[in-house]
Amino acid sequence: MTSLCTPSTENQRTRVKICGLTREQDVDAAVAAGADAVGFVLYEKSARFVTIERAVELARRLPPFVSPVLLFVNAGVGEVIACCDRLANAVVQFHGDESPQHCLAATRGGLRPFLRVARIPAGGGGADFDLVKYAQIYCAAQAILLDAEVDGYGGGGKTFNWTILPPIVGSHLVLSGGLTSANVGDGILQLRPRCKTLTVDVSSGVELSRGIKDAGKIHQFVAAVRAADAHNTRTHHATVPSA
Repeated sequence: MTSLCTPSTENQRTRVKICGLTREQDVDAAVAAGADAVGFVLYEKSARFVTIERAVELARRLPPFVSPVLLFVNAGVGEVIACCDRLANAVVQFHGDESPQHCLAATRGGLRPFLRVARIPAGGGGADFDLVKYAQIYCAAQAILLDAEVDGYGGGGKTFNWTILPPIVGSHLVLSGGLTSANVGDGILQLRPRCKTLTVDVSSGVELSRGIKDAGKIHQFVAAVRAADAHNTRTHHATVPSA
C-alpha cells in the first residue's frame, strides 16, 4: 500500500520544458515533440537572449495549453510587469537573486504564476543547501526550479548531485541543469518520489550550438522522459500490493 506520507509515483506524467528558444523551427519542434512549455531568455548576457518583441513573435506559434515562460535575471519589477503585459499567458521564471518580495511585486502579488530557481552547489556543498527551507521561503512560487550553481546564472549544461536532495520536498519541482536524453531518466527516478509533481527543463542538452536547437535531440529527449514515466508506472504496479 502506498504511504500517505510520501508522494505516489503512479500515473504521474513528467512535464517537459524546452528552454532558450530563439528560432521558429525550434518552437515548432518542441511543440511537435510534445513539450508542455517553452522558455524565452530575456537576459541580455545570455547567448540565448531574445527581446520581448521576439519572444512574443515566437510565442504566437504555440497552440493552446503549451505555456510560454519568460526567464528574467535580476530584472526590475517594472520591466518584468511590462514584458508580461506583452504576453498575457506567460509564466515568469526568476533565475537570479530575486527576493520573495521582489517576485511577488513583479507578478502583481503572485497573480501571475512564477518559478523560482534554486542553484544547488556542486559536490559535497549541495548537501548543505536546505531545499525544504528554500521552498518555504518562496512558498508563493508555482514550483522551485533546481539548477546547478555555476558562474553566472545558469545555462552552463552542468548537473548537480541529485541524490543529496531531501527525501521529501513538499513542493512542485522542476529539474534542470545538464539534462540530456541519456540522463533524464535517472533524474526522474531520483526526483519523482521526493516532490508533488516533477517537470524537467532542458536547454543545452538539445542544442547544436548555443541557442540553436536540434529537432532530433528534442524528440529524443521527450521520448526518454516518456520511457522513464512508463518504466516508473510499471515498477509501481509490480511492487505495490493490492489493497
